Amino acid sequence: MNTYLVPESLAVSDSGFLFLASTGETFTLNEIGKDIFKMLQGGDTREAIEQKILELYDVERATFVRDFDDFINQLSSFKLIRTK
Repeated sequence: MNTYLVPESLAVSDSGFLFLASTGETFTLNEIGKDIFKMLQGGDTREAIEQKILELYDVERATFVRDFDDFINQLSSFKLIRTK
């Protein structure tokens, strides 16, 4: 069961705009990315996020797994999340 830590200085707007107050960096997320990021902020596990996204969007599980892993790797590389 994977959970993630999101810096408290990171804010996400309703439009998917991320702002990291500690560095002033900004990032933009698409709709699914915004939903996933808000779930990460809420402390949802990978499994819970997968279940919610598969219910909300027309996406195959294999596609979700691949894209989620890519998304997590990108967030990690920018130091926007850490694995708990």
